[in-house]
Amino acid sequence: MMKFRFRRQGNDPHREKIKQDLFAFNKTVEHGFPNQPSALAYDPKLQLMAFGTKSGAIKIYGAPGVEMTGLHKDTAAVTQIHFLYGQGRILSLLDDNTIHLWEIVQRENRSHLVEVHSFSLPGRPGIESTSATRVTVMLLKLSCDLLALGTEGGGVHFLELPTLTLLNKSLFQDEIMQSVPEEYKCGKSLGPVESLQEHPQDSDKILIGYSRGLVVLWDLNSRHVDNLFLGKQQLESLVWERSGNSFVSSHSDGGYMVWAVSSSNPCTRDPISSTVPYGPFPCKAVNKILWRTTESGSPLVLFSGGMPRASYGDRHCLTILQDSSHVTLDFTSRVIDFFTIHCTDKDKEFDDPSALVVLLEEELVVIDLQMAGWPTVPAPYLAPLHSSAITCSCHISNVPPKLWERVISAGQQQCPLQNYEVGELKDPIQKAKTSAFFPHALCCHEDGTVRFWDASGVSLKPLYKLSTANIFQTDCDHNDSLTQAGEEEWPPFRKVGCFDPYSDDPRLAIQKISVCKYSGKLVVAGTAGQVIVLVLSDEKSDHMIDVATVDLLQDREGFTWKGHDRLPPRSGSVVFAPGFQPVVLVQCMPPAAVTAVTLHAEWNLIAFGTSHGFGLFDYHRRSPVLARCTLHPNDSLAMEGPLSRVKSLKKSLRQSFRRIRKSRVSGKKRAVVNSPTSKVSFSCLPQVQEHDAEVAPVQRRIEPRSADDSLSGVVRCLCFADTFLRDGTHHGPTMWAGTNSGSVYAYALDVPSQEKFSEQSVEALLGKEIQLMHRAPVVSIAVLDGRGNPLPEPYEVSRDLAKAPDMQGSHSVLIASEEQFKVFTLPKVSAKTKFKLTAHEGCRVRKVALSNFTSVSSEDYSENALVCLTNLGDIHVFSVPALRPQTRYDCIRKEDISGIASCVFTKTGQGLYLISPSEYERFSLSARVITEPLCRVDVERPHDLSAHSGSSTPLPPQANGTHKTQAENQTGYYVVILSGLLDEMRSALSSPVLDSPNSSADVTLDTTGELTVEDVKDFLMTVDEAENNYRNMTEEDGRPPGILIN
Repeated sequence: MMKFRFRRQGNDPHREKIKQDLFAFNKTVEHGFPNQPSALAYDPKLQLMAFGTKSGAIKIYGAPGVEMTGLHKDTAAVTQIHFLYGQGRILSLLDDNTIHLWEIVQRENRSHLVEVHSFSLPGRPGIESTSATRVTVMLLKLSCDLLALGTEGGGVHFLELPTLTLLNKSLFQDEIMQSVPEEYKCGKSLGPVESLQEHPQDSDKILIGYSRGLVVLWDLNSRHVDNLFLGKQQLESLVWERSGNSFVSSHSDGGYMVWAVSSSNPCTRDPISSTVPYGPFPCKAVNKILWRTTESGSPLVLFSGGMPRASYGDRHCLTILQDSSHVTLDFTSRVIDFFTIHCTDKDKEFDDPSALVVLLEEELVVIDLQMAGWPTVPAPYLAPLHSSAITCSCHISNVPPKLWERVISAGQQQCPLQNYEVGELKDPIQKAKTSAFFPHALCCHEDGTVRFWDASGVSLKPLYKLSTANIFQTDCDHNDSLTQAGEEEWPPFRKVGCFDPYSDDPRLAIQKISVCKYSGKLVVAGTAGQVIVLVLSDEKSDHMIDVATVDLLQDREGFTWKGHDRLPPRSGSVVFAPGFQPVVLVQCMPPAAVTAVTLHAEWNLIAFGTSHGFGLFDYHRRSPVLARCTLHPNDSLAMEGPLSRVKSLKKSLRQSFRRIRKSRVSGKKRAVVNSPTSKVSFSCLPQVQEHDAEVAPVQRRIEPRSADDSLSGVVRCLCFADTFLRDGTHHGPTMWAGTNSGSVYAYALDVPSQEKFSEQSVEALLGKEIQLMHRAPVVSIAVLDGRGNPLPEPYEVSRDLAKAPDMQGSHSVLIASEEQFKVFTLPKVSAKTKFKLTAHEGCRVRKVALSNFTSVSSEDYSENALVCLTNLGDIHVFSVPALRPQTRYDCIRKEDISGIASCVFTKTGQGLYLISPSEYERFSLSARVITEPLCRVDVERPHDLSAHSGSSTPLPPQANGTHKTQAENQTGYYVVILSGLLDEMRSALSSPVLDSPNSSADVTLDTTGELTVEDVKDFLMTVDEAENNYRNMTEEDGRPPGILIN
């Protein structure tokens, strides 16, 4: 029979108002390095930098925190971008041969990037084909009133700016060929226009370079050829020398030539000099070259490419030459474009470049050209999050000031360049800064590193890097020695950049992480069953690491591990730099990937779980407390490991057919529509509609999962809690573990007092064992106090950093499985309330967190809520402990499996997930706590096109195509005066001001590992400073810091 449950009619208006003040969904900012950049531009007047991407996005960056994004309507790659200097305008050329003009406009006291014009070059009917009018190069005159377009057909067209109006003064090859000597023509076409360059001293003349090698100096006013330069090598690029007396051309043979420009010699056949730096063997093309004059006398030559084709043709290089100084910068990803920051004042005699900015496919690199040796400048932002593939993430907010300062200090000591003098290069935006705090974030990587980031504002700033590879015996040292030996050879390679897509050993990958921010302890767990306990130290240390082994199989017979071996620990003492230093290595056996880990620093305990079971370890006494095997007799797949190649295809097929057979059988058992029961059920429907009663949706039938499904023993979650487990009058330490088969184990712990830690050992006794009916995987476990609030973290109460939990009322435990949420009373473990998410919504739980939401109307009012991300990419918010649905938002595309698997929630109602291997999307579920770019760029421009568009123009979409919804109550926006890119990067090298809050912290851990049979694909596909601007925040209302770890 179909059952209907009648609810109270209508909604409570007062409750709806409270929900509006608590919850609001916004996608606010994209952290990290833009995915697949394809173009680069720089405005030396406004000191703005812009990227174009293959997805059609334009991203503008100024000082840290100043970010704007525009998205073209058509998803076509951006091939070229150019700033109209000082005007806040930018031109973009797309792969579909369209040209677009963008403007920075002011809306709601903040700057936005808006498209105002577009243009497509028409063909000449009967003369030129479509490909002939394809734009190959754009030249924007310094006066910003004329745009020259070079095409594949060899023509040059001119557009009036800013209207993008085609002028009737196009230049075609036949007009040029009239001035070319007969012996040079040879019946051949000049080829596409490869380069256009404006004369540095005479704006009426432009240099036109054709693919065949011919270079023409063309007078725009007289429409006359002033000079011809008869090059014989295929041309790649051109650049003027500052005086205009010479220019440099680069070619496909790996060489470059210097040409003299003289009015007395209108036709030049030979250059002044011709150089192939890496000859005489065949070399690859020099794609782009820059020639910068210096006051010291010798010019600075910079070019990309040109490497010997046979030996180093696969290298991504950029060469810097000056006198006898020669450096070949060797990158790990392709060079997209580069520019120098130099003197642009026409009255000055020399360029005197101060920095080189190189945009690579996977990172941005800045080279200091004023210091000896041309060192790399650490970027204050746009550092690649994915320097090694991200395997898990963790967000820490409310970081204590002491921990913040110690992490900052350790990070500064890692980078020697941070100690050099920056001289006169001061930070020009110091006056524009207000007091702000710097939250932290942690990202764990495939190469065994953990990186700490300042996640308080719009841009993520790197703070500190922890590496665990030196604990084990790997091939790292051997590779380093080979690299050092190679540096003495020719060419003089220098490895530059931090993007490293290759891992020395995939077993080093960090899978789980847990932090105690009050004690400075950190636990990381990896792919080979390694669990490492680290302690933050301010001094360098040389010590041995204690190693302990925990057998999770407990000598169970019939199981043989077929996966990878454990990582051999390094013997003897190891030198560790200041920062997090390992003290204990716990090796799980078999060495399967760790799927869950948690830390309780007050009890000196860590708990960890794999696909075979879970363990409890006392790191103070260096002794195991508990090991429990969770394997089912049929869990053979768990013995093969994630890196095994011997998984049984036959077994997978057998399980698939078994599920199909079950669904057919269950379908036959359901009621038939023509049955009397069905008639009675459906006859009730009209009556219900007549009374306008709200009817609960029909619950879907959920089939119980088989107990012998593979990977049923995987431990999905672990937690510690001080609660009632043995009886209702005595509370004490407990440990909870949830598995993939819906089993929950609760252990009562006998933890000695701090004075007796060294004398007495911790004991664990199984107190409760719960088996969920449908055997759905347990995603999360949380214990609630008598008021229904989550228990505080270790040390919070003892250090008066949080209110003591209610230990008088009855505690409860919230268990979240993939299918439902359920609250049990403690210590009886009787069901109190539940919500069947899969039955009601047809989706499965992927990520769960308990967050605190503060009202916009009153800072004193807040509620705890359960936040849930499903496999469909939507987010549900439920009240705690009543589990009443509050709101629902569409957040991630359901096809974006890696984005769903990488999502991390914070305890303040925000979240992050990967939208590409290098970018996090930040979103907020809170109406009060929002981190977004609130910046303003004040520009003065002629012909303000945006003034005609009016305020009704919709706001531009974000780069991922999702529109930003503005909240009504927004105060305290941040006005930013833009600074120079290099100045900001150099200022990052000095000791930063440590603005830290006095409040305490929170950690929201990533719960990766979708290890059910149905969703194992999710598990296997887990991805690889304007300042912190919150809405409704005054200068006095600072937010606590947080850290992102990955």
